[in-house]
Amino acid sequence: MKGKTCVVTGANSGIGKAMAMELARRGAKVVLVCRSAEKGGAARAEIAKATSNDDVHLERADLSSLDEVRDLAKRLGRLERIDALLNNAGLYLPERLLSPDGFEMMFAVNHLAPFLLTNLLRERLAASSARVVTTSSGGHRLCLFDLENLHAERGFTPFGQYGLSKLANILFTREAARRLADDGINANCFHPGAVATGFAQDEPGLLNTFMKYGAMLLRSPEKGAETGIYLASDQDVADVTGEYFKDKKPIKPSRTARDDSAASDLWEVSARLVGLTQA
Repeated sequence: MKGKTCVVTGANSGIGKAMAMELARRGAKVVLVCRSAEKGGAARAEIAKATSNDDVHLERADLSSLDEVRDLAKRLGRLERIDALLNNAGLYLPERLLSPDGFEMMFAVNHLAPFLLTNLLRERLAASSARVVTTSSGGHRLCLFDLENLHAERGFTPFGQYGLSKLANILFTREAARRLADDGINANCFHPGAVATGFAQDEPGLLNTFMKYGAMLLRSPEKGAETGIYLASDQDVADVTGEYFKDKKPIKPSRTARDDSAASDLWEVSARLVGLTQA
């Protein structure tokens, strides 16, 4: 990966940090996108020291805000090149909250932010025939897809809305593969498996207890990151696009996730929501 530049969102902990660490170890220039300057700075210093790679940089951005996503895209657009954009930042919330733009928060951060960032960076990504890698989840199977209820106005369940945002990741990947193909950009997404991270740390009850004390049953962040690193760097998938992976192999997602019409419709709705006239 020497001579290549990778941008990793949500990179101060968990899967994002593990992906950034390994890409830096392989010699890439790595840009960490983190909400917290303090936590991001600590992660940057740790990665640079552990990998003996000083070409590790931090961009602070709160991806719940579309204005901050736009500002981030402007800064990243000044990079000489971007060879891989790893859309990893995401969150799970036990209650319905709204983003600064009035969208349901999980849908805003997990889907609208990477959708907008990828589109705004399209020219820079095309210049390097880049790879777009998005962290999805097997949780995409646990939801109903309704374009008229993307923000859970008509009933909210945490897992259902989280699953919807992860389904959106797969549909986005599928449509991005089609729309960005002429620019030489490939797009894939992956399920990291059940990973011991900060997931559901604010969820009361049994799920929180399991995530805290069931760590021995879960994958490490490093294991969960392996497929994302593979998609961002391996020559075996240089010409693969539009797929959903687990354990470095393409697998079949849910029937809705394979629906080209749903992918196209979600793309059009997302473009309107974020204010893109051409996407």
